[in-house]
Amino acid sequence: MRIARAKSGMSGKGRLWRLLSLFVLAGILMGLDLGASARAQEPLIISAARLGEHPDHTRFVMEISGVPEYRVFSLADPYRIVLELPEAEWRLPADTGLTGQGLVKGYRYGRFAAGRTRIVMDLWKPAAVLKHYVIPGKNAESARLVIELGPVSADVFLAGAGWPKDAIATLIEGADAKPAKPRREKPVIVIDPGHGGKDPGTKGATGTYEKDVVLAAALSLRDALLATGRYEVVLTRETDVFIKLRERVDMARRAHGDLFISLHADAIENKPKIRGVSVYTLSEKASDREAAALAEAENAADIIDGADLSAESSEVRTILIDLAQRETINASTAIANRAVTQFAREIAVLDRPVRAAGFIVLKAPDIPSVLVEMGFLSNTKDEKELTSASYRKRFSTALVRAIDDYFAGRESLDTARVTPAAPAEAPPSPPAEVIPVPIRRMAESVGNQ
Repeated sequence: MRIARAKSGMSGKGRLWRLLSLFVLAGILMGLDLGASARAQEPLIISAARLGEHPDHTRFVMEISGVPEYRVFSLADPYRIVLELPEAEWRLPADTGLTGQGLVKGYRYGRFAAGRTRIVMDLWKPAAVLKHYVIPGKNAESARLVIELGPVSADVFLAGAGWPKDAIATLIEGADAKPAKPRREKPVIVIDPGHGGKDPGTKGATGTYEKDVVLAAALSLRDALLATGRYEVVLTRETDVFIKLRERVDMARRAHGDLFISLHADAIENKPKIRGVSVYTLSEKASDREAAALAEAENAADIIDGADLSAESSEVRTILIDLAQRETINASTAIANRAVTQFAREIAVLDRPVRAAGFIVLKAPDIPSVLVEMGFLSNTKDEKELTSASYRKRFSTALVRAIDDYFAGRESLDTARVTPAAPAEAPPSPPAEVIPVPIRRMAESVGNQ
């Protein structure tokens, strides 16, 4: 042993230090390698997205933290362009993609599967990808991913449309195939002021139009919700414009809404004494018909949180949509009961105030939705209150308390957390009842859109 030490020229202590140094160096190298791997697995950050309309094309631009691998493909029934990317973190305002420009009606985005993200652009008519490219960022600037779309015939579109094979495999085999909504700190409340533009809704005894009353109330409710600091708010309209009923639902889904509230004012002929607020949810009977219809409709392919169900049988599609809608109806009833409880403390409430009917705007299968009839314009007292700032404040205060209570009572929020104000003690909420819609013009307009 002494000879070996003499040949090596190194003492036992020297070898020990050498071994320790090697371990330390290996640890440093492993740490560097692990750090690089961790960085490689970090999601991209998408910080902005926008559309631009040009004379011969529509341009989609997305600002992103790196230069990713990506692919673009088209889908029919309905016409869509899909951009697929690696895992990404979305840092976009809640209303991003809600409205479109040029060939694009709007777009939605989210996590599609483990490590994969998709942006789906809904098209007004057939379009093809003319160009797609990435402009690398300089210094601290984000890179820009650009897609340019141009109009084509339906035949040309259909010839190039279809799912990539591995995308279909992910849908069938992937345990995480349902896309997640973008991660947000706050729930998104979508407020829908009914009617608008060429559709004035009902008219009060002194000439008050429903479309004006509900828009003023929607703006008041928006301000009250934003003042809490607990919610993001999207309005389907902020001015006197006409929007089709189905488009209102589509807007809520593109905004990844957590709650949809449609505001209306009632009227009933020859019964001027009837007054008070009521809250509607979608009836079970109406939802059964809607689930069956959705499964056969053109947009059944991506009706639940943007998940494409085209690879599934019609029976499976019907079951999935039906289950989603029934769960949504239960949540809608919960918010309706809370709303009525809070309304009763502030304003007049109609007898049997929680009702159910087949309003189209309540038929989003994945967003709890209620339609609030704020009162009767055919009643002079209600008409006077509906046009007053004082009433709007009391109405908004009550509804904000109900929304706070609703989110506080949910067992889990998959995309948001809220810390509500402590709700005041309240009597038990009245049970939901399925009763006929008492009137009129809204039922008529539902059938036409």
